[in-house]
Amino acid sequence: MIALAPLPGDLLSPATVAVVSRGLTAVVGLFVAGLAYRGYQRNDASKMRTLAVGIGLLTGGVFIVATGVDRAGGSPGVVLVARGVVTVLGLSAVLYALAFE
Repeated sequence: MIALAPLPGDLLSPATVAVVSRGLTAVVGLFVAGLAYRGYQRNDASKMRTLAVGIGLLTGGVFIVATGVDRAGGSPGVVLVARGVVTVLGLSAVLYALAFE
């Protein structure tokens, strides 16, 4: 039997778990956005393109912007504002795709 090396304590810290879970959400969300974009290409339906953009912003966009602002030295308040702006843009795109196109 192979003995597994113990995991470092910081690997299971709340901050690491939060970043990994946000990253996983971004990956799955971008996969769904990719499927919606493929639907747009296959059917030439602009609703699907707009939906893909909205889902991409809500998942991957929020992760990328929040991580970028945080690594650039932004305060927690600035990170929250940046996340909020991208979330509103993503939700607006989804609303537009579902209600107006």
